[in-house]
Amino acid sequence: MKDLIKKAEILIEALPFIRKFYGKTFVIKYGGAAQQQDHLKEAFAQDVVLLDYIGINMVVVHGGGPKISETMEKMGKSPVFIQGQRVTDEETVDIVEMVLGGLVNKEIVALINRHGGKAVGLTGKDGGLIKAKRKTIKRKSAKSEEEIIDLGQVGEVVEVNPGVLKTLDDSGFIPVVAPIGVGDRGETLNINADSVASALAGALKAEKLILLTDVEGILDKKGNVIPTLSRKEINKLLKNGTITGGMIPKVEACLKALEAGVQKTHIIDGRTPHCLLLEIFTREGIGTEIVPEKP
Repeated sequence: MKDLIKKAEILIEALPFIRKFYGKTFVIKYGGAAQQQDHLKEAFAQDVVLLDYIGINMVVVHGGGPKISETMEKMGKSPVFIQGQRVTDEETVDIVEMVLGGLVNKEIVALINRHGGKAVGLTGKDGGLIKAKRKTIKRKSAKSEEEIIDLGQVGEVVEVNPGVLKTLDDSGFIPVVAPIGVGDRGETLNINADSVASALAGALKAEKLILLTDVEGILDKKGNVIPTLSRKEINKLLKNGTITGGMIPKVEACLKALEAGVQKTHIIDGRTPHCLLLEIFTREGIGTEIVPEKP
């Protein structure tokens, strides 16, 4: 009986959060270990379906970099990266679209549906969802001169038309979005999944943007998770070198979402089973939340 009462207490603890978030929109960036390990895949799908059933409008954006590289190698093509970004020629972009828009996307859709959800897969090309432009990067040459690097068919978001997402949400479906956009000439552009999730969250004026990563959250210089940060504090940590490497584009995605009207953003450890429920329905949370300003 004590165990049953404890279960009831857990549900009651979640009640204020359920009430607060009913009818709101959450955008989840799904990637890393949570997208690769079977037990984490199952836990993620269960979390998404539960959140959907209690009245939260869910939008899932996924990556798939390791699967793209694996498929390229099977086809005899070696992946090339510059400053952590995949060089995407015409042949590569076909592989990217096949893997992200087909294989990976439909696997996630099937997984959510198997757990009782109603997921629908799409890319930024569907319904004019994501308009993009080609992205270039700059780096120093051997002569210390700045040179512009063409990454090929790699894009950055220019405009989001969220109509198709709203229609799906209103009809009780869970959109699962592959990070592919359309350029001015109708060409396919491969886009960073964190950037896509941020742009969609901003366009939808989402309550939350949640990025699943393979780290515990944003760490201080002693290696401890920082539970809550404001935009001002994030900027300080960027300047003093506390936030470095692959965490930089993630916090930049969070800051852009906040600027676009998202209420709160989160960077959490996708290696923890049921990480979404633990972050959303407990007072302590498990990762780092980034807010416009601290209360």
